[in-house]
Amino acid sequence: MEEKETQRSLATWSILLFGLSLVCWLALTLFESLLVGTSLVAQRAITFVLLVLPGTIGVLLGIMSLVRKEGKAWLAILSIVLNTVFALFNFMIVLFAG
Repeated sequence: MEEKETQRSLATWSILLFGLSLVCWLALTLFESLLVGTSLVAQRAITFVLLVLPGTIGVLLGIMSLVRKEGKAWLAILSIVLNTVFALFNFMIVLFAG
């Protein structure tokens, strides 16, 4: 029996990173009270690593998908837009909050 190996496109990985960012955002929002004792620097680092970094990587994966012409250009464009807006919004929070 031949096993068909399906590879996910970079745009799909980008959308998955956006979904992961949303899950992390929801978790941070629900469990924000547990971060009260931590320093502001630690809170900003946690926010950057869990929300901004996956969004930035998602944007890069979306751009790479467009450059490689993997097929689903609409998915790559959607992932670039969603990840960019989400990452920039959270980056502004990291810069100006506190």
